[in-house]
Amino acid sequence: MTTFSAIAPGTDLSRYARELTRMHDAVIGGARSPMRPRPLVSRSWQRVLDAGLDPTGINERSRLSAAEVERRRRASALSAVIEDLQQVITPVADASHLLLVVTDADGVILWRSGSAPIRSRADALGFQEGTVWTESTVGTNAIGTALAEAAPVQLFSGEHFETTQHPWYCTAAPIHDPIRGDLLGIVDVSGPALTLHPAIIALVDTAVRLAESQLWRRHEVRLERLRTEAAPLLSSTRGPVLLVDEDGWVAHASGIAAERVAVPRHARPLTVPGMGLCVPERLSHGWLIRGAASSSRMRMVLHVSSSPTVEVFGDDDTWRSIVTARQAEILLLLHERGPDGMTVAALSRALYGDDDHAVSVRAEVSRLRRAIGDVIESKPYRLAGTVDLSLDLGADERLADSDFVRRSGAPGVRALGIAG
Repeated sequence: MTTFSAIAPGTDLSRYARELTRMHDAVIGGARSPMRPRPLVSRSWQRVLDAGLDPTGINERSRLSAAEVERRRRASALSAVIEDLQQVITPVADASHLLLVVTDADGVILWRSGSAPIRSRADALGFQEGTVWTESTVGTNAIGTALAEAAPVQLFSGEHFETTQHPWYCTAAPIHDPIRGDLLGIVDVSGPALTLHPAIIALVDTAVRLAESQLWRRHEVRLERLRTEAAPLLSSTRGPVLLVDEDGWVAHASGIAAERVAVPRHARPLTVPGMGLCVPERLSHGWLIRGAASSSRMRMVLHVSSSPTVEVFGDDDTWRSIVTARQAEILLLLHERGPDGMTVAALSRALYGDDDHAVSVRAEVSRLRRAIGDVIESKPYRLAGTVDLSLDLGADERLADSDFVRRSGAPGVRALGIAG
């Protein structure tokens, strides 16, 4: 995670802060500057300027009521791990003059802890529970920019858009649900700019890994409970069978190897490699999936002529699943790459143009598996060997003529159009 550091080893923080402040004033004011902002900062400043924010003071803060903050806390999966995060950060906070801040996926600050003097200084900025800390409300900052870039961010002094934030550094990273892949929120460590230490990045990294690992452990406990409850039924079931939870994660498998399937839905067939089309049977806290003992190939069609959909053909039935444009781009890229597949870094470059979106790639693949089943293998990502995927381009005969390809924001997908 060191690639997003705002400072180089051995940086004179005081001098660098002055240089960044001069650069900020020149660039934001439209004057020439020998020093240019980092690409990430430049992108953020442009978004904030387009939103019409004022760099010279404190823009109007949007703050939710205490009741709404409490409601969001109760609804957040992070409420189960916030004490663990605070136990990691709090012992360091007083000695290092820093704050731990955790937001939800909307950028609303739900929890904040740290030394009293630093909390007081943060209050003056509106950097407190209930405040919406996104780029569109407070300008370039690590929390809002991490949300906008879907990647970890560290900002130092004059890299912030508001001049009132220049005395600060901030380091933030997204936390994702390891089960569903959804963004849960942002963990941020902030403090006085001249106290920034290279170890802050490792501290934030540790906090994110701790939160996600604890959420995964809770998930494993739920799977074990599901196995225990379903044990009598499983003991009397013959042939290939899967016991899965509400999100399609496999708690028990017999006669077939699978880690996850598409999210089961009542009376809707789903496809499992090696089992074909199956109709899930509802249990109290999960689903039972049974299929034929013989393995069968899965035929799928990706329709990209209008709204992307995936059509799956079985022996006796077919079904369609709507996918997002990003999910369709992933399927298209993996289809074109073939059995060699693509690494996480390669998919990041193809979808986002850089190597810095590995977390987003994993989350997108996880959501795609939820939508259409466990048809993508990992390390590297590639279509499962039992899947036959074809493309439906509608009236277009070539990828180069496809509106979907030409309008794609993914550089790797647009390159397919040029090649086609």
